[in-house]
Amino acid sequence: MNYGAPWWLPDGNMQTIWAALRARRFAGLAPVFHRERWTTPDGDFVDVDWSNQAPTLPTACGFLPPKGAAPPAVWQSQSRGRNLADAGAGPLASAPPLLVLFHGLEGSSASHYAQAFADVAGSRGWAFAVPHFRGCSGEMNLAPRAYHSGDFSEIDWMLRRFASRHHGPVLAVGVSLGGNALMRWAGEIGQNARHVVAAIASVSAPLDLAASGRAIGRGFNRQVYTRMFLKTMRPKALQKLAQHPGLFDRAALLAARDLYAFDNIFTGPVHGFKGVDDYWARASAKPHLRRIAVPALALNALNDPFIPAGSLPGCADVSPDVTLWQPAQGGHVGFPSSAFPAHVRAMPEAVADFLAAQLQAVACP
Repeated sequence: MNYGAPWWLPDGNMQTIWAALRARRFAGLAPVFHRERWTTPDGDFVDVDWSNQAPTLPTACGFLPPKGAAPPAVWQSQSRGRNLADAGAGPLASAPPLLVLFHGLEGSSASHYAQAFADVAGSRGWAFAVPHFRGCSGEMNLAPRAYHSGDFSEIDWMLRRFASRHHGPVLAVGVSLGGNALMRWAGEIGQNARHVVAAIASVSAPLDLAASGRAIGRGFNRQVYTRMFLKTMRPKALQKLAQHPGLFDRAALLAARDLYAFDNIFTGPVHGFKGVDDYWARASAKPHLRRIAVPALALNALNDPFIPAGSLPGCADVSPDVTLWQPAQGGHVGFPSSAFPAHVRAMPEAVADFLAAQLQAVACP
């Protein structure tokens, strides 16, 4: 895929905002989901939304690239990837791939990127699911916790449950916060990731949380994106405090005006970190990318408004199993394409092509 932003969306902010609010998300009818509730190991719950489209094996195999096909090189600025054949992968099971999407901060199956990925997965005959992080499905969770950028334990039990019930290969995509958490998981468990997933991808992930946290707290970002996130995050935190009195300082939370303060009062301490600096340092995936041992893609636009290009990983920062795509444009989970009003399917198509390429050694009947 040769990505270039429409001329009328010239910068990262416009590409980000237009993609989220106005660009088309699907080619035909809107994706339809059905919901399943899972009980967590600690007695809480998460809601998983499944696409209602029922894929078939011949359809799924028909979308695998030809043997030897490479990912779209025009998206790649640096590549260190290997395909599944290099890892000695086993044969495809008797079901099509399942694509699992981990959403971003305050996202859900209703997010523009989730609907676009659902549409792309359905067009390929893939099963598709969006597990919601706690408190993001429209109903407040029960435990004295929410979700955070480095929650690899949550990612681990979710993916293992998907793998245990799906008879075909499992592929995973994480978007923004979900992308950092997914890559943090892959780095944490190393070689064991191959027993759970065939390949993973992160999209617009803040792999260096401190750099991104500082960037989103300044200027235009502070006035637009920070306010948008806090508009829903603050009420949720107060609901959590009503459930569990004394969990944090209410007055300090109400005074928080940026994500640094919010994470220092709520996200960090509630999830076992000493504070925001400890949270951002220990939860960031970037220091763990060298330990990833499953085919992985990290896609980040160089003009992402709140992920500084200088904070992105280079080849020296990642293992040979990690492929870096760093196009000049795209914004944050944007990548709008085509004529007005544009659509956002191009990025999910390119990511799906990468994931499918990791299955290219698999023989389809």
